[in-house]
Amino acid sequence: MSKLSNYLRDTMVELKQVSWPTQRQAFTYTALVIVISVFVSFFLGAFDFLFTKVVEFIVGTV
Repeated sequence: MSKLSNYLRDTMVELKQVSWPTQRQAFTYTALVIVISVFVSFFLGAFDFLFTKVVEFIVGTV
């Protein structure tokens, strides 16, 4: 039980040293991640569509 209490105490000390983001920073970073994810999904989707059409053309299936 001593190891557990030492671990929890050390964890609390470390968490007090963390530089937490403000609410505005957290919102900004979250919005940025969402925008980038949507952009990447459209980008990959477009290439998937393009490559599918190229393969269909090469194979000859319609």
